[in-house]
Amino acid sequence: MDQQAELYLVRQHFNDRKIDAGKELEKELERLSDYPFSGKTIAIAAGSRGITDIDKITRQAVDYVRQQGGIPFIYPSMGSHGGATAEGQVRVLTSLGITEETMGCPIRSSMEVEEIRGAGLEVPVYMDRNAWKADGVLLINRIKPHTDFHDRYESGLAKMAAIGSGKQKQAAVIHGMGQHGLKNLLPQIARHMLNSGKIIGGIAIVEDAYDHTMLVRVLKASEIMEEEPALLDIAWENLPRLPVSEMDVLIVDQLGKNISGVGMDPIIIGRIMIRGEKETNEIKIKRIMVDDLTEASHGNALGMGLADVITRKLFDKVRFGDMYENVLTSTLYERAKVPIIAKHAADAFRFAHRGCHGIKPGKERIIRIRDTMHLDTVFVSETILENIRDSVEVLSGPINQFRENGELTGWEF
Repeated sequence: MDQQAELYLVRQHFNDRKIDAGKELEKELERLSDYPFSGKTIAIAAGSRGITDIDKITRQAVDYVRQQGGIPFIYPSMGSHGGATAEGQVRVLTSLGITEETMGCPIRSSMEVEEIRGAGLEVPVYMDRNAWKADGVLLINRIKPHTDFHDRYESGLAKMAAIGSGKQKQAAVIHGMGQHGLKNLLPQIARHMLNSGKIIGGIAIVEDAYDHTMLVRVLKASEIMEEEPALLDIAWENLPRLPVSEMDVLIVDQLGKNISGVGMDPIIIGRIMIRGEKETNEIKIKRIMVDDLTEASHGNALGMGLADVITRKLFDKVRFGDMYENVLTSTLYERAKVPIIAKHAADAFRFAHRGCHGIKPGKERIIRIRDTMHLDTVFVSETILENIRDSVEVLSGPINQFRENGELTGWEF
């Protein structure tokens, strides 16, 4: 293969488990019917991830609380995201379709926290001040594998209770303790918060490999720590995957905070980039190049350090202040390092290709993806196609991946 990168567009087939999220949530919310909502202020958590139905689910939660006689408001529950400012976190919610107008209730955004006494832990416990002053709190989050560690509790309601609702202050405390903080302190803090009587329960969401909502479960506060691990197992079973585990160059059209907490999902690319933590042996990619940053990232390019080469287009969109606030809180500095910068995508591919050793001409193993969340259609080189032809649908190709100006071609052929 020459460096024009002529690839075939193929479709992978995953299990499509899409449900009517609204109809399912309507039934599930009845599990909270024994809570005395009437006249009580209820804080509803809204995070920063690109969850498919997050705006609809959040609005439905707001409506349910009001129908039960409660007084709902929304608070950002996203740790240090949004530049760790109240205004920045509102901007993140706006990008997700969550505004006061669309939700029909106030959004109370603040980085102020209350310290919750009596935990008896080695670190203090904090909660968003507006949420703590409310009569009750309802969490909402997707259950999925975490980008930094793997254990019984990863991304989910427990994390929302501990890190998200604790704002930057709690996020800094937990991340400051490294993997011990994430694996051990996070569940301890979550248990303390859930036992405080402040949290009513949570809406757990699981998505399938197509980014569809496949499961919605309402859990009472007393059920979250017991039930969440089983939901995490379901999320693991329904992750999308690359068609092969070994390749020379992975071309990624875009990374972003709405794609993964670190821009590109480490489970997909096999790079966790945490000192002291072993990389996966399953996925082996010699070089990764990334072309662009999603608009929904608001300049936070955390995760570009997982790549080997990026384009000038991506680099020029980086808002280093917001990215540094996020990475300094996480303490995982490698993920914010700047890779080699190329003029455009064609040069980025050329640089990545040069960094691969031992490639036989015509035997290059190249894959191009939109991002690490959407893997149903991907571009693959002929060598890879020869190995997966029986398990994929060939849509078109071979197609040169670069235009005359060096930019990537589109996906419609």
